[in-house]
Amino acid sequence: MKFQLLALYRNVVAGACLAFFLPVRAYDYRVSPLDYSLLLAFNFAVWVAAAAIRTGLAGEFDSSAVPIYLASVPLVLVTAMVVAFVYGERERLLLIATALTASDSTFELVALALPPLAGLAGYPRIGVLVLLAWLWLVSVRAIAVCAGTRRPQLFKGALAVTAMIAIGYFAFPRTDVWLEPPEEQAAEPLTEERVFHLQGQLIERSLAAIAPGKPGVRELYFVGFAPDGSQDVFVKEMRFVRRLFDERFGTAGRSIALASSQDALEEFPIASVTNLARALTRVGAQMNADEDTLFLFLTAHGYRDHRLSAVQPPLDLAPLTPTALSRLLQDAGIKWRVIVVSACYSGGFIEPLRDDNSVVITASSPDRSSFGCEPGRDFTYFGEAYFRDALARTRSFVQAFELAKAAVGRQETAEKLTPSLPQMWVGPAIAERLKQAADSPDKE
Repeated sequence: MKFQLLALYRNVVAGACLAFFLPVRAYDYRVSPLDYSLLLAFNFAVWVAAAAIRTGLAGEFDSSAVPIYLASVPLVLVTAMVVAFVYGERERLLLIATALTASDSTFELVALALPPLAGLAGYPRIGVLVLLAWLWLVSVRAIAVCAGTRRPQLFKGALAVTAMIAIGYFAFPRTDVWLEPPEEQAAEPLTEERVFHLQGQLIERSLAAIAPGKPGVRELYFVGFAPDGSQDVFVKEMRFVRRLFDERFGTAGRSIALASSQDALEEFPIASVTNLARALTRVGAQMNADEDTLFLFLTAHGYRDHRLSAVQPPLDLAPLTPTALSRLLQDAGIKWRVIVVSACYSGGFIEPLRDDNSVVITASSPDRSSFGCEPGRDFTYFGEAYFRDALARTRSFVQAFELAKAAVGRQETAEKLTPSLPQMWVGPAIAERLKQAADSPDKE
């Protein structure tokens, strides 16, 4: 057994020299049926071990991949037989087969060290081409070393190994024998019974906390709606804006925020259209219709058809459209309203919502994108400019828009972005009302 292991060692070393284009000769290989069998067994073991290491030793053995691997053995033997026949040296068949096989463990170890070569599927095409070219060059060199460089025999031998590699690539696709463990999917928080039932309590408590308006006093009510839980920028923006209105504009006790977010399911009721309808109905019932004003803030992704995105796994939420929002406001009996929509293509909300008693402010024109929805941000571009910066300088919602529009324009120009073109509609009746309501600029 000692001699067989020594022969295996010499074959593996010769294969590595061949693969790295180091000096190697035909008699460096040890050739016998037993030596070839041991080489096949060794390559198989390396293949399995490399696959297991790629999964961090956490996967499981896939026996269905073994027949695909073993199919390459007769393919190599047939190729060696063709080459031996072309050269007229049939006694070299096993030598050529050994040389074509001896570099396999080297290829496997290099693939393990260089992940882009670890498999032929799922990697950039250039990586596949480099690997195939390397295999072809080494295979042709194996023929030259074992059978000589006589022409046209070498050219015919090169054609044979080309066919071998093509058949191996297309007919026997590379598969890993060690499967990666399935990724554990985090449970959706909303599927937990406690969180699910808490949602009903949150919306009921939030609605019950909305205080009635005081007769003879013009008061401001706030409703926030952030229906897209796919990015945390929307819920972060909503938190800030609600706090801003409660503290700076006196809406504490007269505000409600709805937000979809996996991280805020115990903080806010879900921002569904159904919950928005309930919130607007409750606010409309508590307001003094002729005296009080609603500030409605919506933040989400927007689509070209002017719908707002609605994401809260595992629920399938209906998106909010401008016409649906207009109907909800009418049904709630809310007369005076300031509406701010921070979303792409949000200018499409203006036409369905405009009337004499409304201010409608949007982060973009109907055919333009707005910006700032990237993960990790606390505000969208428009939300930052309007709520964080402009409303810190003035209590006028209209003047704050002019300040925010200019700031957003400067930022987009600096970043060479297509201008979002924020829009505003101010109804004549509410314009006069806002002037009389002391919504005048603060002194800087």
